[in-house]
Amino acid sequence: MATHLPVSVVLISFLMLILAVGSNAGEIAIYWGQNGNEGTLAETCATGNYAFVNIAFLPTFGNGQTPMINLAGHCDPYSNGCTGLSSNIKACQKKGIKVMLSIGGGAGSYYLTSAADARQVATYLWNNFLGGQSSSRPFGAAVLDGIDFDIEGGTNQHWDDLARYLSGYSKRGKKVYLTAAPQCPFPDAWVGGALKTGLFDYVWVQFYNNPPCQFTAGNVGNLEDSWKQWISAIPATKIFLGLPAAPQAAGSGFIPAGDLTSKVLPAIKGSSKYGGVMLWSKYYDDLSGYSSSIKSHV
Repeated sequence: MATHLPVSVVLISFLMLILAVGSNAGEIAIYWGQNGNEGTLAETCATGNYAFVNIAFLPTFGNGQTPMINLAGHCDPYSNGCTGLSSNIKACQKKGIKVMLSIGGGAGSYYLTSAADARQVATYLWNNFLGGQSSSRPFGAAVLDGIDFDIEGGTNQHWDDLARYLSGYSKRGKKVYLTAAPQCPFPDAWVGGALKTGLFDYVWVQFYNNPPCQFTAGNVGNLEDSWKQWISAIPATKIFLGLPAAPQAAGSGFIPAGDLTSKVLPAIKGSSKYGGVMLWSKYYDDLSGYSSSIKSHV
């Protein structure tokens, strides 16, 4: 004879199962914008694979320079040719995807000379990409969800000031999300100080092109040790594992999907700060199909 449990016991067990499964559920962030052959922004969001899209990059700003975006072959900012992205951005946001502007990058002309310079850059970003107003918004009327700090050069000064000024705009209504992509050696040489402010919502650490803290064949130890340092020392809402989406996307650090799902993710997903995986980039993800192969495991 079947034993019938009280409805309350069944319900509680079911809720506990949901919590157990949901607690480690991660998301995928992707960088888009640096290859004209990676499809449109709207197509990127339509894949259903990504929860965050970082538009890359704004590589020129600070020190009195006229800020300028660079989206490779996607559009020409010099002729105001990127305003068509507005409808793409809104289409992504309607799907619940957060769309960020990534500032910096591996090649560019950017640095902040003072707190006043940081304030000026924050004002520019607010008026031209976020909730402010400007007659020359590069992406048109669309309001991005926030700013991603991919700082890999210049100096390590005043990024904390920029984060504070940008965060302050959240008081005007829509929250301004702050994200960052530091290198895995801790602390990051460029934005290590800014990350201590506790103002960053999501931090996708680049566990590639850095042999001392990245995965090597069969050895997850260095990566796991570095991961523990990041989750314990950085007061961010969620920390993501940043990876190249294909072997040719980086000099080193690519993790085959099988190794990621069987060795790496089980070692790091137990943390309440685990947020998921960040991939560089949409172009390389198209070549490899990496996000599709890992999505159900992230």
